[in-house]
Amino acid sequence: MASLARLTAGLSPHAMIDAWSDWAMHLARAPGRQLELIERAQSNAMKLAHYAAAQITGQTPEKPFAPGSYDTRWTHDGWERAPFALWQQGFLATQDWWHAATSELRGLRRQNADRTGFMIRQLLDSVSPSNFPPANPEILEKTRAMAGRNLFDGAKHYADDARHILTQEHRSVPGEFALGKVLACTPGEVIYRNELMELIQYAPTTPEVKAEPVLIVPAWIMKYYILDLSPENSFIRWLVGQGYTVFCISWRNPGAEHAELSLEDYRKQGILQALDVINAIVPGQKVHACGYCLGGTLLGIAAAAMARDHDDRLASVTLMAAQLDFAEAGELLLFLDESQVAFLEDLMWSQGYLDRPQMSGAFAAIRSEDLIWSRAVRRYFLGEPDLPTDITVWVNDTTRMPARMHSEYLRGIFLENRITAGRFAVQGRVIALKDIAVPIFVVATESDHIAPWRSVYKTALFTDCDLHFLLTKGGHNGGILSEPGHPKRHYRIGHRPAGAHYRDPDTWLAAHDRVPGSWWPEWARWLTDRSSATVPARAAGATGLGFAPLAAAPGTYIHQH
Repeated sequence: MASLARLTAGLSPHAMIDAWSDWAMHLARAPGRQLELIERAQSNAMKLAHYAAAQITGQTPEKPFAPGSYDTRWTHDGWERAPFALWQQGFLATQDWWHAATSELRGLRRQNADRTGFMIRQLLDSVSPSNFPPANPEILEKTRAMAGRNLFDGAKHYADDARHILTQEHRSVPGEFALGKVLACTPGEVIYRNELMELIQYAPTTPEVKAEPVLIVPAWIMKYYILDLSPENSFIRWLVGQGYTVFCISWRNPGAEHAELSLEDYRKQGILQALDVINAIVPGQKVHACGYCLGGTLLGIAAAAMARDHDDRLASVTLMAAQLDFAEAGELLLFLDESQVAFLEDLMWSQGYLDRPQMSGAFAAIRSEDLIWSRAVRRYFLGEPDLPTDITVWVNDTTRMPARMHSEYLRGIFLENRITAGRFAVQGRVIALKDIAVPIFVVATESDHIAPWRSVYKTALFTDCDLHFLLTKGGHNGGILSEPGHPKRHYRIGHRPAGAHYRDPDTWLAAHDRVPGSWWPEWARWLTDRSSATVPARAAGATGLGFAPLAAAPGTYIHQH
């Protein structure tokens, strides 16, 4: 079973066959839908014929089919000219027909409809005219201008990429983005380390700080420095500058020897251990806890368990692009069912972890037209190198995930949705999000395809405490990195008092107007309102208590490959 899973790279052929057979059998018994698809094919063919005739006669007709908002393959002016425009429209017409063919059908499972649509989209994207030099005006134009040098450079890029894929060699961080010097360079000290994480305490930049410290819990699927990128967009550096004592967890990059690490280990050796250390260094003060992505999911579990056990060490909880209910978890659900999880478990059993390419490939496939094919054209046919930015360096610096922990997450949290179903147990007893009594601040992003904002919003459905919900412009990462001064940013914010009635997300959206600017100051005001007096700035660690500085930030775990 493990060998088969390795052969298919963890993808379940049973899940694909089930989706196609379910779709085909239901379409075969739906003559009404068959007639609709015949009519759509005829309509699309007529639109293409009219468009082609208008072009032949020298007119400039309006294009009948438009690409999606994320599709950047057609931005070159050459796609407005014949014959390239007609080839583009033919491809988009075919894509439009298949989208209709794989839409919902009575009796067809919604997940299978979505899966067949996803798979046919991947297939169509692979034969797009933009992928072939003779059919792509931008490639032809650049090849003429550079006398073919672009193809020579592209061949070198292809050979380099193939070598890294075959050898699974980790690309080093470029020198101009060196960790600890350019990225993740907010001054601080590692004041605690265990098998699972390093705890960083950042050096204050103000003479006084708020009495309550802040603990940041990042996702373990990537390295923590998405929140500490370049100095100008570092969330952590900005928060330190607001007068807070900031702690952040840096998760280790696990290997095969860590295969048996569990979600409970991450909760106990991660969040609870960090709180123990912070309570020793900053005695008598509650902690503002902030979780990002999967770190927010784990923080929600920890907060509910603490509330159940009458552990009142939290002053507030902030969840950034983090889901607690996974019934509407977006396109990632396309990759998960019982068969798919079983294949991933077999794959992880053989190697002890889920590796980097297996995760990054799934995320890239969701937006393959941009993240796979447009990049391939730029790199291999236009000969353009990947110009690194701080966020692309972070994206490529992926981590592994322990087999047991990731299986528990996929099956218990994602697939079976146990947290909000009242079936997720911590230390043998079920937790309830309604037990959380501290204020919660939830941040979602408008175009998030990993944690869709309506799914993130459902935190309001399963909690009763005082809750602020903020929806900001951007995607899963870019929306969170919304530093003050960032152009063309906006957000909406609403308040749900403790015990108030629930409002559905669309009603909430209609009731709250856009506010221009970054959401960071809004959150800072919320934190300040829930903090007490200021105290003199604190030095890192507490040597007398056994928490002497171990290394300068960003520590050692961040450098693990």
